[in-house]
Amino acid sequence: MDVHIPYGNTRRIVQVPEHTVVLRSQHSSPLPDERLTFQQALRQPIGNLSLAKRVQPHDRIAIVISDITRPTPNERIVPWILDELSFIPRSQFIIINGTGSHRANTRDELCQMLGDEIVETVEIANHDAFDEQTLVYLGESASGSPVWINQHYIEADFRIVTGFIEPHFFAGFSGGAKGIVPGIAGIATIQHLHSAPLIGDTQATWAVLQENPIHRGIQDAVSLCPPEFMVNVTLDQERHITGVFAGDYIKAHYEGCTAVARLSTQEVESPFDIVITSNNGYPLDQNLYQSVKGMTAAAQITRQGGTIVTIAECRDGLPDHGNYKSLLQMGESPANLLELIHHPGFQMHDQWQVQKQAQVQLQANVYLHSSLPEGVVQAAQLLPAPDLQGTIDTLLQKYGPQARVAILPEGPVMVPYIKEPNASLA
Repeated sequence: MDVHIPYGNTRRIVQVPEHTVVLRSQHSSPLPDERLTFQQALRQPIGNLSLAKRVQPHDRIAIVISDITRPTPNERIVPWILDELSFIPRSQFIIINGTGSHRANTRDELCQMLGDEIVETVEIANHDAFDEQTLVYLGESASGSPVWINQHYIEADFRIVTGFIEPHFFAGFSGGAKGIVPGIAGIATIQHLHSAPLIGDTQATWAVLQENPIHRGIQDAVSLCPPEFMVNVTLDQERHITGVFAGDYIKAHYEGCTAVARLSTQEVESPFDIVITSNNGYPLDQNLYQSVKGMTAAAQITRQGGTIVTIAECRDGLPDHGNYKSLLQMGESPANLLELIHHPGFQMHDQWQVQKQAQVQLQANVYLHSSLPEGVVQAAQLLPAPDLQGTIDTLLQKYGPQARVAILPEGPVMVPYIKEPNASLA
């Protein structure tokens, strides 16, 4: 049978045996009127007064958004927030682009994310986790993290965090407090909450909030600088909004995570020999760093010694910024890299992504079908698959006609698990 898999802004079609298990998230219908539902959520929020009633005419307002690596429909939700607060002059707003430790987004990218009119009329600041001059130190959190946060955010009178909710490969779910930490946190804060012991914790995984040390660490850090209001959305494959969760940043986020868990987790009976995954197309598959998420989703149901085939365009390279690329070349094998990362005192930006990738590679062989040159893929310690169908056919011959094969067309949007569900939220 033929299965269509997102790849950048296009698709790849793979031919697989009829007995292949295709795992997709459950369908959730787009809202019949996105703007109306969004407006109602702002006016009847969860655990909070309505947004307009909480803001004063003289307030300086910060709106935190997610960067271009996320599919959040900023081009819709930000104008809707500004319309709801139309009694506030636009000169009193600042939009903070929550890049975390990613690169700054260009003006063209910001226009793509927000629309030309917003870029031209509202002040926008790209967060820089590495510039202490733009950060404020708030002290140490209850979990022991040094908390550095964007100065624009701290100095605002009223702070709104936006985002979207989906399963996350070590924080449990995206959205909520993650918009602040790591979204607009300093690199010292980010590295502490992405340390080797925390990333390696068995509870730091997909769709788990209860007992997740990274989720707990993020909540503790954000408690020192909580947003006054949160608005998160859930999305379908075409970026249509399927749900709006607004209000208290903890209570509203929890409700959103509960809704996502019902639709985006699925149990399978036993591990598979071959798992084919995507990173759900652009923007999630714009670089290899982000595409590690699709690999880890596949690893949930891949047997020890099995094979994962990742389909991700990676138009933005590995990327070139940060230490992900150089870290991958600091060890001769995934085992060497894990040994390096776990060495006492070792700390390097992007080590968490390399750690997750190496953990997957110790479990399974990982092929990558992408736009990257084969040499670049090999330097990343992955197996290149320029001929996607040829690679799949060879693997099917290797494992035999009874091979158990699964496909995750949506990549990290669908989180499979074996026997016992991971979606423990409370």
